[in-house]
Amino acid sequence: MKKGLYRRLAWTGIRKNKRLYVPYILTCIGMVMMFYIFAFLSSDRVMETMPGKAMLGSIMNMGCIVLIIFAAIFLFYTNSFLTRGRKKEFGLYNILGMGKKNLAKVLLWENLIVAGLAFTIGIVMGILFSKLAELGIINLTQGEITFSLQIDVSCIFFTLRVFAVIFFLIFLNVLRQIQLSKPIELLRSEHAGEKPPKANWVLAFLGAVILGTAYYIAVSIQDPVVALVWFFIAVIMVILGTYLLFISGSVAICRLLQKRKRYYYQSNHFVSLSSMIYRMKRNGAGLASICILCTMVLVMISSSMCLYIGKEDSLKAQYLRGMNLSAQIPDMTMMRAERLENVRHMVQEAVEEKKQSMENVLDYRCALMDARIEDGKILTDDVGLYEFEADSYANVWQVFVVPLEDYNEVMHQNETLEQGEVLLYTSCRDYTEDTVAFGASAPLKVKKTVPEFVEAAYGVEQVIPSMYVFVPDFEQQIAPMLSLADFAGDQMVRLKWYYGFDVQDQKAQMELGELLLKKLEENGAFEMHISLENRAEEQDDFYALYGGLFFLGILLGTVFICAAVLIIYYKQISEGYEDQARFGIMQKVGMTKKEIRKSINSQVLTVFFLPLIAAGVHLMFAFPIIFKLLMLFSLMNKVLLIGVTAGSFVVFGLFYGVVYHITSKAYYGIVSGAKE
Repeated sequence: MKKGLYRRLAWTGIRKNKRLYVPYILTCIGMVMMFYIFAFLSSDRVMETMPGKAMLGSIMNMGCIVLIIFAAIFLFYTNSFLTRGRKKEFGLYNILGMGKKNLAKVLLWENLIVAGLAFTIGIVMGILFSKLAELGIINLTQGEITFSLQIDVSCIFFTLRVFAVIFFLIFLNVLRQIQLSKPIELLRSEHAGEKPPKANWVLAFLGAVILGTAYYIAVSIQDPVVALVWFFIAVIMVILGTYLLFISGSVAICRLLQKRKRYYYQSNHFVSLSSMIYRMKRNGAGLASICILCTMVLVMISSSMCLYIGKEDSLKAQYLRGMNLSAQIPDMTMMRAERLENVRHMVQEAVEEKKQSMENVLDYRCALMDARIEDGKILTDDVGLYEFEADSYANVWQVFVVPLEDYNEVMHQNETLEQGEVLLYTSCRDYTEDTVAFGASAPLKVKKTVPEFVEAAYGVEQVIPSMYVFVPDFEQQIAPMLSLADFAGDQMVRLKWYYGFDVQDQKAQMELGELLLKKLEENGAFEMHISLENRAEEQDDFYALYGGLFFLGILLGTVFICAAVLIIYYKQISEGYEDQARFGIMQKVGMTKKEIRKSINSQVLTVFFLPLIAAGVHLMFAFPIIFKLLMLFSLMNKVLLIGVTAGSFVVFGLFYGVVYHITSKAYYGIVSGAKE
């Protein structure tokens, strides 16, 4: 054949089918651009200037992996629309004498042209927008801004390699479909459609059961640790249930509507419902994909935004004071006030040396143990405690035994207790018994449950429910339990001392932390295994985590939104071409332009807003488990999460409505072209 013929045929095919190819090419460009940005931000050259670079680098690398998987799946999915729309053209080439080897060369040129455009424009846009993305993530993580534009050649080649593999696999997949099809099948593929599937009530019921079970898991779990275990299982169940319901359940609903003669035999329902049933299997899978993508976008953006907005509250919840000392005390003799006074004196000297003053001092001792609480008994033996399934976490508590004098000092109270009486404070879960007993010892009467207690950072970080037992005779209560050992032979009851305070000057706080560590080491205080957490020092990693997650949520949310929009667009375009002939026939037998528009609105509204409504239902039932997971990040503000989630859904719904308006016009333009 004449030199350059395959290239010209490929370019002509792309140009003639620009309504299908332009969105696909734009998607490829966007994927290449986004991947380069992620690769650039995760590179060592950029990360070395970022606060919390280790944490941030891990988040960006995770984003790269997610984007590779999603890009491969989504580009395969969107390319299937192109292949379906072009099969008639390929069949015509085949019948006119072009063999499948020649057709493969045309397809190869098409793939090369698309890949070339995607690589060239995508990389250029990636380089241009990478600086904007870098400034954005620096701002979110509160780092230092630089204004130099960097180009990372290694990231360019890495991006080219990844997408070269994806485009090659797409080419092989299209080639496989062409090779396995006969010319006459290709020529008639546009009219082949899909056979109307039967209403499978069994699969529809199974989908409802799976989805209902996932909803029950989401709303019934109370403990964040259990929520983390079950979250991914619930996600898989929601995806599976959604697909089963949209494919089988939608067919069943359409069949029921078809049997309602008063509804079915109307001009605005007859054609739309008939065409929906005709292709509902493919249609249902597409609607389920849109629903899942919408849910992913809403969950990702709302949760990451909530974490970022509430980052200061989370930081203060995790580090209650600017300086937080916690000591693991080896024996009760070191637990006595006179032994701890030496450390207090050292800390005071360091603070005065830095010309600062101590504020909001937190100072208390406790005995800490992991235990099961059943029928008012704190079971400190190791039988079954470390060998339980995820559901058994419901019976596990962290128990803190605190001297009453320390409680009164910290909370500025003047509580008194008789022998055999205790005060209680619980977090994450209520305790309803009126007595509490340590194993087989005599029950202690709960005089009252106090409304609050300033929990140390160690308690906040542990999302297992906590119980604080305030006793008047601390040593007497703890002494019998100090000999208990767990299954590994370690002491089960751990003696702890928490000491924290704030200083006004954050810069001085960083220097004070270094000085404290030096003094503690010089004076041998580390025989008490003292650890020091400096809020000012830890906040870089903290901001990097929360800012990085928010940035990742924005970028991946944008990618998923574009994916949902593109699936909707291709569905409308491909179905518009399929319905063009049907509406043409109906118009010939008397259907008016107004009736055509009503029928189109009926179909598009049904198909278009069903995924959004289902995504809203998914989000509503997912809210409890999302909140439990955010508790793992020390976010306890439920009102904030409700507001952010509701706002995200409203904004996304408005955007979704705009997309509906645009795609319905495109669908109507194709369908109405039949009569012209």
